[in-house]
Amino acid sequence: MALAPNLSAERDLNSPDAEGTHLDAPELQVFVLALFFIFGGITSLNDVIIPKLKDLFTLSYTQAMLVQFCFFTAYAVMGLPGAALVKRIGYMRGAVVGLLAMMAGCLLFIPASQSATYALFLLALFVLASGVVVVQVVTNPLISLLGPARTAHSRLSFAQGFNSLGTVIFPAVGAGLILGNLGEGKSDALTGPALAAHRMAETQTVVHTYTALALALLVVAGVVWANRHRLKDEHHESSSLVASFALLRDKRFGLGALCIFLYVGAEVSIGSLIVNYLKQPRVLGLNEAAAGLYIPWYWGGTLVGRFVGSAVLRAVSPGKVLACNAMGAIALILIAANASGHLAAASLLLIGLMNSIMFPTIFSLACKGLGRRAADGSGIINIAIFGGAVVPILTGALADLTGSLSLALALPAICYAVIAYFGYDTHRPHRT
Repeated sequence: MALAPNLSAERDLNSPDAEGTHLDAPELQVFVLALFFIFGGITSLNDVIIPKLKDLFTLSYTQAMLVQFCFFTAYAVMGLPGAALVKRIGYMRGAVVGLLAMMAGCLLFIPASQSATYALFLLALFVLASGVVVVQVVTNPLISLLGPARTAHSRLSFAQGFNSLGTVIFPAVGAGLILGNLGEGKSDALTGPALAAHRMAETQTVVHTYTALALALLVVAGVVWANRHRLKDEHHESSSLVASFALLRDKRFGLGALCIFLYVGAEVSIGSLIVNYLKQPRVLGLNEAAAGLYIPWYWGGTLVGRFVGSAVLRAVSPGKVLACNAMGAIALILIAANASGHLAAASLLLIGLMNSIMFPTIFSLACKGLGRRAADGSGIINIAIFGGAVVPILTGALADLTGSLSLALALPAICYAVIAYFGYDTHRPHRT
């Protein structure tokens, strides 16, 4: 099942008459851009929470990566139910449900802190992510419909720029609030009630941050609810789950969906390791708070690259650009793994620049030529974001197995190699 408004599923976006078939509510673009900013920022806060919880609960890298596993598993679990919900109640009401679920996830950090239980933090993250999934189900097609079809790709790229802006600002603020008072190594020396009290006290910074987010989400939900009747001509059509997954038999689309899985996994894995990587004596030897301030540079590269990349893609083949960026990411991983000091740190952070155009480019290349099946393809690709759950935990397991974060980066490098092949393959004629 995929979210597919009638007007988008039945039109050719390149046809001359497609210009007039869109929802007449241009002022809602501001609302959609705000949602892109919010869920992008909240997702990137995981990179700050991971080192915090890793220290407090004395976790292995594999255990710490459960943060990303629980968060991105929501895409696999809630993607189709979320689409069904939005098709039933509409975009605006669906956005309200998603925002309230995000608020509930934020508030669950309170009992998680009071009980000092890692599993409850993971549950809170899953609930929070479930709301994010529903909001994404709303925003991705809605931004395309709020204007002429010929400029839909431009609006989506612009909206993703706001998503990247959130990934820059939220970690910068979160690193100071959440990591600033981290008692490095103290958890190892405590046991019993003293350890529980220490964990409860240290996680209060997490609680305060997410409580503030919950209040902000409540305000946004109220604004959206007040505009719930704005899209009066909204209609949706049913689509078969079997027909959607049948698209995976198409070589181009199947490989594209795999690349989305691998791209999100690689991007999240590297972002999750930044703090611990920069803490290493051979790199920068920083504490958590100082290392956390570098996270926005990683996501900032993605922000800058998306705006620059949108111009480059007008003149250069998307497949060629994708292949070059993926090979650039591999080269930067090799440098980061074998160099030291600021060169290793800069190489790791610059991977964000290489990531910039990957998601929208893979998406558009995979769905090219699907015609009326494009909405179904979009639904499957949304599920493929589940790679953000699988690849990071495997990267963490590799770090634990080898005892080296540098060797663990080999897994994201393999992901980028597959993406490079996809870019090269799509550069050649595929469909007849």
